[in-house]
This record gives sequence, C-alpha cells and structure tokens, in this order.
Amino acid sequence: MFVSASSSASASILHADLDSFYASVEQRDDPALRGKPVAVGASPTGGVVLAASYEAKAFGVATPMGGAEAWRLCPDLISVAPRFGAYSEASDAVFDIFGDTTPLVEGISIDEAFLDVGGLRRLSGTPVDIARRLRARVRAEVGLPITVGVARTKFLAKVASGVGKPDGLLVVEPEGELEFLHPLPVRRLWGVGAVTAQRLNDRGIYHVGDIAALQESAVVAITGRAVGRHLHALAHNLDPRPVDTARRRRSVGAQHALGRGDRTRADCDAVLAGLVDRVTGRLRSAGRVGRTVTIRIRFHDFARITRSFTLPESTASSAAVRRVGGALLDRAWPSIDERGISLLGVSVSQLSDADAVQMALPFERNAAPALDEALDAVHDRFGGGALRRASSVGRSMVSMPMLPD
Repeated sequence: MFVSASSSASASILHADLDSFYASVEQRDDPALRGKPVAVGASPTGGVVLAASYEAKAFGVATPMGGAEAWRLCPDLISVAPRFGAYSEASDAVFDIFGDTTPLVEGISIDEAFLDVGGLRRLSGTPVDIARRLRARVRAEVGLPITVGVARTKFLAKVASGVGKPDGLLVVEPEGELEFLHPLPVRRLWGVGAVTAQRLNDRGIYHVGDIAALQESAVVAITGRAVGRHLHALAHNLDPRPVDTARRRRSVGAQHALGRGDRTRADCDAVLAGLVDRVTGRLRSAGRVGRTVTIRIRFHDFARITRSFTLPESTASSAAVRRVGGALLDRAWPSIDERGISLLGVSVSQLSDADAVQMALPFERNAAPALDEALDAVHDRFGGGALRRASSVGRSMVSMPMLPD
C-alpha cells in the first residue's frame, strides 16, 4: 500500500533499512550469487542463518533458522561464510550517506537508522524527495538495495519500511495514518512476538485495528500492564519519541554457532575465550567499559537461556569478563550436559565511556591490561585473526554479532 506522497511537513521521519544486509553484500560482491537463494552463516549440517536473500526467503528461510531446517525448505540454498569486515565497511559507507543527508541520524543497528529531515525542506526539498535521493545514492555509491519508510512518527516510519520491502519507498501521510495502520496484522506492532500474537489471535484479535477498537484496560488484561498500554498507544500511532542523535549502543556482544554435535566443557571454554577476546577488544577500541556480563545459550531443542552477573566496577578487561563468563557457564553446565548446546554468546552491557569511569584502587598496572594492550596492538596491525589463543587452535572460531531473541 502506498499512501499519497504529496508534500507534508509532518511526515518527515525516515526509517532507512538495508534489505537482507549480509546476503545483499555477498550478492553485490559475487555476481554468481545474484538471483540465487543464499544463506549467510549456515550449512546443510549445522550453523544458524544470519541472513537470507529474498530468493531464499521465498522458500521460508529466515533468521535465525538452523541450517538443517533451511536446507529442508530450500534444497538449492547456497551457503556463504560471513565476512564481518565487509559488512562493517558497507555499513560505514551507508552511514556516511545518512550523515551527509541530515545531521539528525539515530543508528538502530548496523543496517538501519532513523533520520529526521523535517528542517531541510528549503535546502533539500520534501522528505519524499530526500528519501528518493538517499535510496539512489546508496544504490549508486555502495551498490546495495535499501528500503525507506517515511511517516510522522518513528514507529510508523519503521512499519512503513517493513511493509515497503524489498527495495521500496513507502510514505504514510498524516491524514492516512490509521487507514494504513489498522488493517495490518498485530505482529507489525513493536513488542508483539509469536507468543503475544498467538495470545491476541486466540481472543479474535488479528489486526492492529482490533486492538485500537478495544479499551486500554482490555488490552492490559490480555497482555499485562506495561505491554498492554504500549500496544494500545501504538495502535493509535501515539509515539512522541524524537530522533535521538545521542543514542549509543547499549551492549556489545558476539555469538558462535556450534552445530548439533556433542561439545565438551573444553570446547565451550575455548569458544567462550574467543568470544570474550572479540567483545572486549571492540569495547577497548570504542573507549567503552561495561558492568554486566551475560552469556546466551541455545540448546539442541532450540530453547534458549541467558545468565548474567553485574560487576561492582566497569571493565573492558578480557580476563575479568572471561572469569565471569566461566562462572556463568559453570551455573548452566548441568543443563548443557543434559540437553546439548548449539550456540554460545557473550555480551557486556551497562556501558560507559572509559574516560568517565573512576579507576578502582589500587592503581598498580597488572599483567592482564598489559596483555590486552599487546593483543589489541597485534590485531590493529595484522587483523583480528592474526593471533589466537592456543585453546582455539583446530577449532572454527568465526563469531557473529549478537542476534536478538
């Protein structure tokens, strides 16, 4: 559905979202993959799908599906190993275009952002004109497809980009907001996952308009107070949040798919050490420290658990994070031993700027920070794979950014 693209100063928030980002980068860089069903990060025998091309999505392949299931749905699926350096480079190039379009950019992830272009009408034209030029520049300069939703609120701009995919531009003018929003399925609302959607569907609530037609108290009775109030507001497109240019990443994480084979504690310790090195290296590179360490585990039956611990002092020390991660793994090991493990992830949250955190006493320099600095120097000069822990030798240690639940 394309709502009138006539000029309106109110519909001035853009949600720009790269289409099947990892897979699109692979198809851009390898012409043989274009038009083919591609899965990044999985194989017929294991792993998890990090991204699927639209040709693969047509068969039902989705993120974060296991490799065996993906190949069952699409036997001709092509497996591609992830290249995070290429994805980071492409993301930086796209965000440069965002920043050249407007100073009001709020990055949401590596492949999407909100842009406020409401004050650029005299300089750059209408929001629709700006969105068209942005899409053309990303295609011409970076070689990637991008979908842009334009609306009065951040929520509706994101919904518009989702409906407009792939490679589209969809504008929702203020006079057509509810007409556009209410026929959509409830899954389009932020915060509605499979469980909440089923709970609503069981009560005959299938569309956003069904929620809007209810009293807030009725929605609260079904989904709980916080979620119910949130969903009722969104169903009326009540979202006062501005584009937040000061927003920063709340956590840094990485995870590693282990497949469905049996894993020993030594295997998991080696994977954990590699993930911690990657995460803490990224923290130090960004000048950030964190307090809460979380490990994420997926069992062979695809159930997931997380375990967290909050340190008394913020840190970016590999040794400190590894100690906490190991203790959390100890707590989870009885379940892992019984149910098997197919994925392990590590993240650090409650982030602060390193130079804004007071150092804990004593101030003496110890071996751990010195080792961290030495590792960072080697990685900066020769690349992230130049130096590895002895425990990881002989093991595939390619990690991926932490995926959402």
